[in-house]
Amino acid sequence: MWETNSIMRVNDVHQILVGKTVLVVEDDPDSLEIAVTLLEFHQMHILTATNGKLALEAIAQTTPDFIISDLSMPEMSGWDLINQLKADRRTMDIPVIALTAHAMNGDRQKAIAAGFHNYLIKPLNPESFIADLVSVISDVLV
Repeated sequence: MWETNSIMRVNDVHQILVGKTVLVVEDDPDSLEIAVTLLEFHQMHILTATNGKLALEAIAQTTPDFIISDLSMPEMSGWDLINQLKADRRTMDIPVIALTAHAMNGDRQKAIAAGFHNYLIKPLNPESFIADLVSVISDVLV
Protein backbone atom coordinates (compact mmCIF):
# COMPACT_ATOMS: atom_id res chain seq x y z
CA MET A 1 0.00 0.00 0.00
CA TRP A 2 1.13 3.52 -0.71
CA GLU A 3 0.36 6.80 0.91
CA THR A 4 -0.42 9.99 -1.00
CA ASN A 5 -3.17 11.98 0.69
CA SER A 6 -4.52 8.70 2.08
CA ILE A 7 -3.68 5.02 1.83
CA MET A 8 -4.18 3.87 -1.75
CA ARG A 9 -4.74 0.31 -2.90
CA VAL A 10 -3.33 -1.07 -6.15
CA ASN A 11 -6.81 -0.84 -7.72
CA ASP A 12 -7.02 2.85 -6.78
CA VAL A 13 -3.63 3.53 -8.38
CA HIS A 14 -4.70 1.63 -11.49
CA GLN A 15 -7.93 3.64 -11.76
CA ILE A 16 -5.99 6.92 -11.53
CA LEU A 17 -3.68 5.94 -14.40
CA VAL A 18 -5.82 3.79 -16.72
CA GLY A 19 -6.54 5.48 -20.05
CA LYS A 20 -4.31 8.50 -19.38
CA THR A 21 -1.79 9.57 -22.00
CA VAL A 22 1.78 10.08 -20.83
CA LEU A 23 4.84 11.20 -22.75
CA VAL A 24 8.07 9.70 -21.42
CA VAL A 25 11.13 11.70 -22.51
CA GLU A 26 14.26 9.70 -21.75
CA ASP A 27 17.49 9.06 -23.64
CA ASP A 28 18.61 6.07 -21.55
CA PRO A 29 17.13 2.93 -23.19
CA ASP A 30 16.97 0.96 -19.93
CA SER A 31 15.15 3.70 -18.00
CA LEU A 32 12.78 4.22 -20.92
CA GLU A 33 12.01 0.50 -21.12
CA ILE A 34 11.32 0.23 -17.38
CA ALA A 35 9.01 3.25 -17.40
CA VAL A 36 7.11 2.11 -20.48
CA THR A 37 6.68 -1.45 -19.20
CA LEU A 38 5.35 -0.30 -15.84
CA LEU A 39 3.04 2.31 -17.36
CA GLU A 40 1.70 -0.16 -19.93
CA PHE A 41 0.69 -2.45 -17.07
CA HIS A 42 -1.73 0.28 -15.99
CA GLN A 43 -3.23 0.52 -19.48
CA MET A 44 -1.90 3.99 -20.18
CA HIS A 45 -1.41 5.44 -23.65
CA ILE A 46 2.34 5.98 -23.89
CA LEU A 47 4.29 8.27 -26.16
CA THR A 48 8.08 8.29 -26.07
CA ALA A 49 10.84 10.64 -27.12
CA THR A 50 14.59 10.48 -26.59
CA ASN A 51 15.13 14.25 -26.26
CA GLY A 52 13.22 17.48 -25.79
CA LYS A 53 13.09 18.30 -29.50
CA LEU A 54 11.38 14.99 -30.30
CA ALA A 55 9.10 15.52 -27.30
CA LEU A 56 7.87 18.83 -28.74
CA GLU A 57 7.16 17.08 -32.05
CA ALA A 58 5.16 14.37 -30.23
CA ILE A 59 3.21 16.98 -28.25
CA ALA A 60 2.31 18.79 -31.48
CA GLN A 61 0.55 15.58 -32.58
CA THR A 62 -1.06 14.51 -29.28
CA THR A 63 -1.40 16.44 -26.04
CA PRO A 64 -0.52 14.14 -23.14
CA ASP A 65 -2.19 14.26 -19.73
CA PHE A 66 1.29 14.58 -18.24
CA ILE A 67 4.96 14.25 -19.15
CA ILE A 68 7.85 12.49 -17.43
CA SER A 69 11.11 14.03 -18.62
CA ASP A 70 14.76 13.36 -17.99
CA LEU A 71 16.72 16.54 -17.40
CA SER A 72 20.04 15.68 -19.07
CA MET A 73 19.57 14.68 -22.71
CA PRO A 74 21.29 15.39 -26.02
CA GLU A 75 19.80 17.76 -28.61
CA MET A 76 17.41 19.43 -26.13
CA SER A 77 17.53 18.96 -22.35
CA GLY A 78 14.59 18.65 -20.01
CA TRP A 79 15.41 22.15 -18.78
CA ASP A 80 15.05 23.55 -22.31
CA LEU A 81 11.90 21.49 -22.85
CA ILE A 82 10.19 22.87 -19.72
CA ASN A 83 11.09 26.41 -20.78
CA GLN A 84 9.47 25.90 -24.20
CA LEU A 85 6.40 24.18 -22.76
CA LYS A 86 5.80 26.93 -20.18
CA ALA A 87 6.23 29.65 -22.83
CA ASP A 88 3.49 28.18 -25.05
CA ARG A 89 -0.18 28.74 -24.10
CA ARG A 90 -1.13 25.36 -25.60
CA THR A 91 1.29 23.41 -23.40
CA MET A 92 1.90 25.57 -20.33
CA ASP A 93 -0.58 23.67 -18.16
CA ILE A 94 0.63 20.14 -18.93
CA PRO A 95 2.14 18.73 -15.72
CA VAL A 96 5.77 17.72 -16.25
CA ILE A 97 7.63 15.47 -13.82
CA ALA A 98 11.41 15.87 -13.81
CA LEU A 99 13.35 12.61 -13.87
CA THR A 100 17.03 12.75 -13.03
CA ALA A 101 19.98 10.87 -11.62
CA HIS A 102 21.40 14.17 -10.37
CA ALA A 103 19.81 14.16 -6.93
CA MET A 104 21.71 16.87 -5.12
CA ASN A 105 20.40 18.92 -2.25
CA GLY A 106 18.23 21.70 -3.69
CA ASP A 107 17.68 20.07 -7.10
CA ARG A 108 13.99 19.37 -6.41
CA GLN A 109 13.40 23.03 -5.54
CA LYS A 110 15.34 24.11 -8.63
CA ALA A 111 13.21 21.85 -10.84
CA ILE A 112 9.94 23.10 -9.35
CA ALA A 113 11.09 26.71 -9.65
CA ALA A 114 11.81 26.06 -13.35
CA GLY A 115 8.21 24.92 -13.87
CA PHE A 116 8.28 21.17 -13.28
CA HIS A 117 5.27 19.86 -11.38
CA ASN A 118 7.47 17.59 -9.29
CA TYR A 119 10.61 15.47 -9.32
CA LEU A 120 11.54 11.76 -9.38
CA ILE A 121 15.00 10.27 -8.96
CA LYS A 122 16.72 7.68 -11.17
CA PRO A 123 17.55 4.91 -11.36
CA LEU A 124 13.93 3.91 -11.63
CA ASN A 125 12.98 1.31 -9.06
CA PRO A 126 10.39 -1.06 -10.59
CA GLU A 127 8.97 -1.83 -7.14
CA SER A 128 8.23 1.79 -6.29
CA PHE A 129 8.12 3.75 -9.58
CA ILE A 130 4.33 3.71 -10.00
CA ALA A 131 3.69 4.54 -6.33
CA ASP A 132 6.24 7.35 -6.49
CA LEU A 133 4.71 8.65 -9.71
CA VAL A 134 1.16 8.60 -8.36
CA SER A 135 2.28 10.36 -5.19
CA VAL A 136 3.73 13.29 -7.19
CA ILE A 137 1.02 13.53 -9.86
CA SER A 138 -2.25 12.41 -8.21
CA ASP A 139 -3.31 15.98 -7.41
CA VAL A 140 -3.80 16.70 -11.14
CA LEU A 141 -5.02 13.28 -12.28
CA VAL A 142 -7.80 12.60 -9.80
